[in-house]
Amino acid sequence: MLACSASIKRDGRLTEVNAGLGFADADADADAGRIRSMLLLARGPKAKVWLWLCHLKPPVPPRALGNEALHMRPRHLSGQGPAERGSQGPSQGPGLRIRLLITALFGAGLGGAWLAARAEKEQWRQQRRTEALRQAAVGQGDFSLLDHQGQARCKADFRGQWVLMYFGFTHCPDICPDELEKLVQVVQQLEAKPGLPPVQPIFITVDPERDDVAAMARYVQDFHPRLLGLTGSAEQVAQAGRSYRVYYSAGPKDADQDYIVDHSIAIYLLNPDGLFTDYYGRSKSAEQIADSVQRHMAAFRSVL
Repeated sequence: MLACSASIKRDGRLTEVNAGLGFADADADADAGRIRSMLLLARGPKAKVWLWLCHLKPPVPPRALGNEALHMRPRHLSGQGPAERGSQGPSQGPGLRIRLLITALFGAGLGGAWLAARAEKEQWRQQRRTEALRQAAVGQGDFSLLDHQGQARCKADFRGQWVLMYFGFTHCPDICPDELEKLVQVVQQLEAKPGLPPVQPIFITVDPERDDVAAMARYVQDFHPRLLGLTGSAEQVAQAGRSYRVYYSAGPKDADQDYIVDHSIAIYLLNPDGLFTDYYGRSKSAEQIADSVQRHMAAFRSVL
């Protein structure tokens, strides 16, 4: 055994430092010299550091703590261990599906409510329009005319049917043929949709002087096989025009006794109760008119 001692000057006083070391070999003197060299390093400003290092314990290897030490860093970084994540994994799946299902149901409910409100608003708008047209006394009166086959016709004959009606004259150069062609397209589009009731197209002349039964028969055959041409006396035609607020006026005659009749341009819709329901001007296309008629059909409720 070799006992080594050294004196370290600290704060002006000498402090004795003893070191007990055991050596088993013959080079004890050399080892003691190395110890003294180490103790000499303690002299001066680094003395406190050296003494503090002498009291430190060697760190314990992480493997000595088992598997718990190996998982210390991941747990510190993530906030939860593998066991905790594994226990929460299965519960997140059903929870997420439930939240998605609730969100989908909520969205479907909102969409259904919006569609119902829109349909109700559209029905309310059509009802108000119909009431306004009824208050204007459009189409409330009856008429008595002859069809292009010479049979007497009145408005009651068309009760139970949807009717599209147009006022014009056979000598019209362009507007009347175009509007009648559009009316026929509407009828054809509605005929192509299954489940819809048939629509009766009607053409009433505002030129009874030239448009007799024979002239009407020749004219309507160029448009649609079910297009019905109506004519009559000047008074009968005037009564039908007043019922639907139709304006018409014959212009001056030329050298060939030809003339143009100025008249209002509109296609009238009558419901199965025989009541005036809507009208469509030149700006409306056949597709727009067909869609409107179909909506009126869906919203129709008989008042008779």
